[in-house]
Amino acid sequence: MADEKLTREDCLALLRETRDKLLREGIDRYPKRADFSDAEVMSIKAFLGPWPRALETAGIKPPRDGDRLEKNRQKRIAAKRRRNAARKGKTVPETNEE
Repeated sequence: MADEKLTREDCLALLRETRDKLLREGIDRYPKRADFSDAEVMSIKAFLGPWPRALETAGIKPPRDGDRLEKNRQKRIAAKRRRNAARKGKTVPETNEE
């Protein structure tokens, strides 16, 4: 399949088939990029997005929850504040983000 042009549906089917094959072989893990050719990985990422998101889109991996997304957003905001303060030579008090 590496030489063929893949469609979105082909990419979804390829991910699901690979997951099923791994389960039949007794390997309980999500498909990794190494399980596919470079051309297949490029097609999957082009149609389905970054690797974790592609697995979620194919229904292989459960979607991330909203709490995790919000925590990550808060971490990015805090990191940006620290970077900006460091550029100006100031310090920003650490916040407890647990």
